[in-house]
Amino acid sequence: MFPDLSYIFNFLFGTATDNWTSIFKTFGLLLVFAILSAAWVLYYLLKKKAEQGIFTPEKVKVKIGEPASIWDMASNGIFGFILGFKLVYIFQNFAEFQADPASVVLSSKGVAWAGIAGAIIFAFIRYWEKKKEALPKPKEVTQMLYPHDKIGDVTIVAAICGIVGARLFSILEEPSVFFSDPIGTLFSGSGLTIYGGLILGFIGVLWWLKKHKIPTYHFLDALAIAYVIAYGVGRMGCQLAGDGDWGIIAAAIPEWWFLPDWLWAYSFPNNVNNAGELMAMCDTDCWAQIVSDRSMSIEMKCQQCCGVNYCHQLSPPVYPTPIYETIASFLTAGILYLLSKRFSTPGMVFYIYLIFNGIERFFVEKIRVNVTYEIMGSEITQAEIISVVLFIIGIVGALVLWKKSQAKA
Repeated sequence: MFPDLSYIFNFLFGTATDNWTSIFKTFGLLLVFAILSAAWVLYYLLKKKAEQGIFTPEKVKVKIGEPASIWDMASNGIFGFILGFKLVYIFQNFAEFQADPASVVLSSKGVAWAGIAGAIIFAFIRYWEKKKEALPKPKEVTQMLYPHDKIGDVTIVAAICGIVGARLFSILEEPSVFFSDPIGTLFSGSGLTIYGGLILGFIGVLWWLKKHKIPTYHFLDALAIAYVIAYGVGRMGCQLAGDGDWGIIAAAIPEWWFLPDWLWAYSFPNNVNNAGELMAMCDTDCWAQIVSDRSMSIEMKCQQCCGVNYCHQLSPPVYPTPIYETIASFLTAGILYLLSKRFSTPGMVFYIYLIFNGIERFFVEKIRVNVTYEIMGSEITQAEIISVVLFIIGIVGALVLWKKSQAKA
């Protein structure tokens, strides 16, 4: 597995796994790639729709040539303060940051004088930039903006709402963990529930669409394809990092199986959660001596006894469900794209996406590790409940749109 970038370089070039590249966590990198891929696909699809005359531009009046406002300098100053406050502390305490970047970034640790210096520098930069662009008499111009011109805005809205939703739904899934450590749970880098991100991200996008008076169904058809690609990329991060989003213990590999064995059963060596048993490289006597030492993080113990930060693997191996979902996502994206060329009814592709999503997630939950609830004598997961709801919404929505299109024909 590749819990951080240093493990990827070690695999490719044989370099050490304790260098500065270890601060870049694989799941975080793939999450960024997922957002960027969604933004690019959405931009492409929306631009195609604009060229077809589906979208009309929004007239936006913008003032140019004005000097920097108090808010301009204050917002830049706040960013500069955070940057200086954290970067200098990280430089001074790099070993601590290297061991657990998220806890350092999300903590109150920092260097005050560096933060103040950063605030002053960034506020001045903003002031100087606006001064260079200033006109003797500021003027108002009208810009014509299509939905694809605002991809940055909607991506930020979806990302923020999605992250908040993913965190809230993970709290609802295991409330006892939250109440035992509220602050730690809220600012933890793990424990994100994908359906929470999908639902709140969707609500945020709907609000944005209504605000800018953009045809909802046409936009959602494009968004469905972009989202399912991003989901597949994100699941690649789960697989590569070994973040705990894996399946149950795998059954024996059947004789008919013709694909690589790791696609059926995988042990997730060097997983980022350090879950499972010690790997063969480890000094078990060393581990026995320090395992109960609470002053040391598990990564520190791994480094001392195994020479790496992540030294565990699962035994017996489990189903690698993230890679199954990646494959399913890319196949779904291809099917939706082909259907988008055939269906003229706006919204149909979006509802078909909900149907596919509900089916895929419901069945993958059957072989996946997750928190379960007992309902009417049966155990069911939060994701299974939501997937059934999404499937029903998809079926009903598609039927309603189909009947409307038939009535117009």
